[in-house]
Amino acid sequence: MTRDRGRPRTFDIDTALDSALVVFWRHGFLDASLNELTASMGLSKPSLYAAFGDKASLYLQALRRYIDLRIAPHVQLLMSEPGGYQAIEGFLKSVATMLADPALPGGCFIVTGSIDCGRHKLPQDVELSLHAALQGTAIKLKERLTRAQQEGDLPANTAIDELADFFSALLSGLAVQAKAGASASKLHQVIDNAMRAWPKGANKGP
Repeated sequence: MTRDRGRPRTFDIDTALDSALVVFWRHGFLDASLNELTASMGLSKPSLYAAFGDKASLYLQALRRYIDLRIAPHVQLLMSEPGGYQAIEGFLKSVATMLADPALPGGCFIVTGSIDCGRHKLPQDVELSLHAALQGTAIKLKERLTRAQQEGDLPANTAIDELADFFSALLSGLAVQAKAGASASKLHQVIDNAMRAWPKGANKGP
């Protein structure tokens, strides 16, 4: 659906999308009502549809904005830190600080949304995009761990896939704890304990 020709848009697209992002972050796709979305965005339903398409389209745009604005900086930290151990620990703690930020909805937009996966009312493109987003974290972790192994920060016999899955699952668990009110310091303590899983015997280590 498109706007009527010649009819000016009287709202900022990014501001409206950020408002929708907060609603979806808090509730996921299925539990975010159109009434709450329109109220948060300051739009009527026709204006929402004209600017963003249907609810699924709006959600996918909010997901992309979340990845670009909230996740990309942490990934940049992961890839730019030269030490393998420090890269993983810094990435995990950076994400955890965001998950527990009291100024944000709490937890992870992607993990909250993934709770809806498998429910018959969830649009297929939304479910596939959430799966891809979750896998994207594991892929980046695997990439960085592979580099750590190549550079001697991990033993040659390290099971990289398993270690990447471990840290990815850890992040999902941290997101759930943050959603329930856990503080950043509490999440950092969990990360400190989890980093004991870092294999010993490398040329470089923690």
